[in-house]
Amino acid sequence: MLKGNLIKIAIVDDDEDDYFIITEYIKGIEGSRFAIDWCNTYDDAVKNFNEKKYHLYFIDYRLGGFTGLELLQEARRIGSDAPIVILTGKGNKSIDIAAMQSGATDYLVKSDLNTEKLERCIRYSLERADSLRKLKERETKYRNLFEGSKDAVFIADEKLNFTEVNHATALLLGCLSDDPVQLNLFDFIKSIEQKEKIIKSIEQKKNIADMEIDILNRDKEAKPCLLSVSFQQTVDDKWLIHGILHDITSLKKAEIANLQTQKLEANEKLMRIIAHEIRNPLNNIGLSVQHFAMLNDKAQEKDLVDIIQRNCDRINNSITELLNMTKTGELIFKKHSLQEIMNESIAAVADRINLQNIKVKKRFYDLPLEISADKPRLKIAFSNILINAIEAMEKNKGELGVFMSTSPEAFTVSIKDNGMGIPEENLSKLFEPFFTLKKNGMGLGLATSYSILQSHSAKIQVKSKVNEGTDFIISFNKTN
Repeated sequence: MLKGNLIKIAIVDDDEDDYFIITEYIKGIEGSRFAIDWCNTYDDAVKNFNEKKYHLYFIDYRLGGFTGLELLQEARRIGSDAPIVILTGKGNKSIDIAAMQSGATDYLVKSDLNTEKLERCIRYSLERADSLRKLKERETKYRNLFEGSKDAVFIADEKLNFTEVNHATALLLGCLSDDPVQLNLFDFIKSIEQKEKIIKSIEQKKNIADMEIDILNRDKEAKPCLLSVSFQQTVDDKWLIHGILHDITSLKKAEIANLQTQKLEANEKLMRIIAHEIRNPLNNIGLSVQHFAMLNDKAQEKDLVDIIQRNCDRINNSITELLNMTKTGELIFKKHSLQEIMNESIAAVADRINLQNIKVKKRFYDLPLEISADKPRLKIAFSNILINAIEAMEKNKGELGVFMSTSPEAFTVSIKDNGMGIPEENLSKLFEPFFTLKKNGMGLGLATSYSILQSHSAKIQVKSKVNEGTDFIISFNKTN
């Protein structure tokens, strides 16, 4: 930096003679351009620090009622990163140490000064300041990347005890009110098998790239994540682990929804084929039975005819229910109040609620929450979920909660029961056609609800604990 560039230097000294002597030494440095100013008060020096006016400062240890160390500390408090050299009339080891501890770049005795020594001091000071400035810029850049990353980024020891984490890590683990640095990643990994794989990789110092693991946060909520780790050996032969956790919960939900859609499409095609193949002969049976009934008057034969007729009707109704699942393209969307649709859905299952002596708790907004919906079809979807909740609860002990909430993007409905709950391994199958946990169920109710909600671009999430209950959470995009 010395050659070619104009270097601005301030000499902070209340002795003008010392200023002239130091100036002459500096001017004797060949091949460099200097602009040297004299500053003889503490306050003027502080002003220059605030204005970031100079590349380098020479500060006398004795400065009126202040010391050069006090001015040095004030410069660092202000945030000045310009190199500062402390000058003193006599050598003093304690002052030398104090100056360097306070952030001085160098310490010189005035009586020992010459052009050569000052040239070396200036060159060293400017190069060191430039290196520190670049180091600080890199540190700030990587610190911003670390803190601003939406992925959970952490540094840990060999046992995966956290030594440093970003905000996203605390958010993922549910530790915002605590210090995650006191915790261990293994405390949040759900699977023993996954832990063993990670331990093996750590023992072999083998990097991990996108290992799928399940994180169980402080709220006992499972979150699928991709874990990547790399290793760094420190100067004292210890190992640090640099890790990234990428939350793929949304991606998993999208995958499940896509898979569910594909299954529904395949099943709907099968249903249409079955319905077509069964309904034609069934109609013939029904017509024959009706004709047979008109020709026979005997009571016993009439009873048999009635049984046949009832079963024909039952099969016909089942076929109609199958076909209803395939009519999503015929929906008619209009603006409706979500509260109105839900109230009518609850009214539709009121007899079941009363027979089971179930307590119903509602929490709705006073103002209408308007959505674009096919009201009759959406009532079917809600009614099926309500019936599912009612049948899961014990008579006289059931508590059904229907709650609504709103966010800037969506309206959310929660249908919650205190019933038997659903085992975790069955949650992913819940909306599959023909899957049921009921003895006499067909497994079509929730599949129908899912198909209808999908056609309304609604998102559905199910949370359940065995013997505690189930919560169906349905979100609708707000209409403009």
